[in-house]
Amino acid sequence: MKKLQSLIHLNTTAAIATLIWSASLTAHAQAWPTKQITFVVPFTAGSATDILARVIGEKLGPRLGQTVLIENRVGAGGTIGTSAVAKSPPDGYTFVVVSTGHVVNPVLYSKLNYQLKDLVGVSPLGSLPSALVAAPGLGVKTVKELVEKARSAPNGLNYASAGVGSAAHVNAEKFVTGLKLKGNHVPYKGTPQMLVDIAGNNVDYVFAPLISSVTMIREGKVVALAVSSEKRAVAFPNIATMAEEGYPQGQFNFWIGMLAPAQTPKAILDKMNDEINFIVDLPDVRDRFEKLGALPFKMKPAAFDKFIQEEAVTLGEVMKASGAKLD
Repeated sequence: MKKLQSLIHLNTTAAIATLIWSASLTAHAQAWPTKQITFVVPFTAGSATDILARVIGEKLGPRLGQTVLIENRVGAGGTIGTSAVAKSPPDGYTFVVVSTGHVVNPVLYSKLNYQLKDLVGVSPLGSLPSALVAAPGLGVKTVKELVEKARSAPNGLNYASAGVGSAAHVNAEKFVTGLKLKGNHVPYKGTPQMLVDIAGNNVDYVFAPLISSVTMIREGKVVALAVSSEKRAVAFPNIATMAEEGYPQGQFNFWIGMLAPAQTPKAILDKMNDEINFIVDLPDVRDRFEKLGALPFKMKPAAFDKFIQEEAVTLGEVMKASGAKLD
């Protein structure tokens, strides 16, 4: 009987603690925000992820009445900054802005110190066409010419990326393996230097986020052969898609989105989602997105979570086939 009473007491205590904890989270969510909010961007300043985070942050701060700090915590394919947020308190003051590469890190790192489930979806920020960009010295003007050159070169061509597991890497692997091309992956620590080396003919081609390469394309410093999105980019309606060029193997959906630590109150997730959706619909933001080649991409938190899980399966298979590993 004493054992039963003890168990009842323990269960009652646990239930009361859970209720108190839930009530505390609810009260916190209702008062939120009362201090600075941090967006951790696990990539370099000037990268596509960083640019979109800053566009949203500029508008969000005044709307919430708090400062939004953009913190670049670079390294290890985005896992350093992402891990820091996964381990942060779920209080609605620390978020991470990730890109497509986030979903393949569990394949690349056997000793990742967090799991995808340690983070919860807040909202996509945008979908970005990537441009298949060639070095001007390569002498190609079409995707077909690039493929022919890759087949005729004894060791294939060198293709760049912003790092192993980055969206540029996943896109290139999809293209190379789909066409059974030889190729040599040249990873960089970030997008800006990668594009500088393409323009300088130090590497042959890259699937670069259009948002980061738009200026170089317009100035003729690199050669844009096609976009990897399903539809043509608003910023470059004259550039065909990979599918239109006859190479659907290069089609790829490059997205950027915001995540929060798991157990962040639903009220905060919903509020952030509503605010982001409002911001991307603002005429000046839409105009800025279009000029950068980005497209609005909307989902509620639960739908975004499901989308991430599906991407992890599909793109995880691409990276497994590539044999790429980072530890």
